[in-house]
Amino acid sequence: MYIPSFNRIDDDGEIRRFVAAARSAEFVTVDPDGVPVATLLPIMWEGDVVLAHMAKANPQWKSIASGSPALLIATGAQAYVSPSWYASKAEHGRVVPTWNYSAVHLSGRVRVHEDREWLRDVVTRLTGVHENVRREPWHVSDAPEHYIDGQLGGIVGLEIAVTRVEGKVKLSQNRSEADRRGVVAGLLAESRYDAAEVAAAMEPDL
Repeated sequence: MYIPSFNRIDDDGEIRRFVAAARSAEFVTVDPDGVPVATLLPIMWEGDVVLAHMAKANPQWKSIASGSPALLIATGAQAYVSPSWYASKAEHGRVVPTWNYSAVHLSGRVRVHEDREWLRDVVTRLTGVHENVRREPWHVSDAPEHYIDGQLGGIVGLEIAVTRVEGKVKLSQNRSEADRRGVVAGLLAESRYDAAEVAAAMEPDL
């Protein structure tokens, strides 16, 4: 990923919090013909390993050799930035549109799992990540045992050993404070939900 120095995230804790908040990532591999294939998956990042699962009917996993490379792309809020929002537009007019966004790329080596107990453990923990914050969380054990066993037969597990982490936050850091304030004001006037999120991410630095 191309990352100018002022957009780079180096703090491991910040990167992990970002991925945990994103809760999912595009899982990208390359099939034997050299064609990239991607599937959006809920993920769980523990230590140096990302755990996930996908439908067994999805052909992507069948082309994955053990230890082959994979890329996970987790993204945050993103928004178009109009040059009309910059204070510098009135000063010299040398402004162009851009796109503000945040992303983390996790590169590594992937293994596919079909063992039912391995799958049950990962599914139970991944469900807990999303359910434990609820007042009345649903548990895998709430469903009939035979039903869960049948569902496990319809998925495969993915274990990605992470070898490289890249974090990028592009929030107009290279613009003047006046320009950044103009971007925040412009985003807050937009109707898109992501625009307000991007503005909120920019505000602490103003």
